[in-house]
Amino acid sequence: MLKLARTDICDGAIRLQQNKTNKRLRIAIEGQLAQLIGRLLTKRTAKPGKVRSLALICNEKGEALTALALRSRFDKAREKAAQAARERGQHDLVSTIEAFQFRDLRAKAGTDKEEKEGMAAAKDQLGHADEKMTQRYVRHRRSKLVTPTK
Repeated sequence: MLKLARTDICDGAIRLQQNKTNKRLRIAIEGQLAQLIGRLLTKRTAKPGKVRSLALICNEKGEALTALALRSRFDKAREKAAQAARERGQHDLVSTIEAFQFRDLRAKAGTDKEEKEGMAAAKDQLGHADEKMTQRYVRHRRSKLVTPTK
C-alpha cells in the first residue's frame, strides 16, 4: 500500500499490482475507502508551497511514508490501545491487543471479506490463484456467520 501513488487512481478505482503474484487488481473506491482517499488527497503539507509527493500515503512533511515509519506508528497505536483497555480494566482485551501483529491485518481483511461476500471474493481481494490458500488466511474466530433458513 505504501507504493500507491495518486496516479494509481483511475475511473473510481485504485489500480495495483500485488507483490508476490504480480496479479493486477482494481479496488473500487467506495464507502469508507472513498472517505479515506478523499482525506488523503486533500491533506496538506506542513509548509505551504512545498511540493508534496505523489505517494498516496505521506508523512507530515508530504514525503512518502516508509515501511519503517508505518511499522513504528502501528506499534505506537497498538500500545496506546492496550493502555486504554488496561485503564478500563479489560485485561483479556489487553492480551489480545498486545498479541496482534501488523501481518494480522491481511488475514483480518480476508476474513471480513469472506464473511460479507464469500470465499471467492476474499480470494480475489487477496490475489490468490487458489481458494485453498485463501482458506489458510480466513479465520473464523467469531465462528462462521450463517443466515436462517426462513
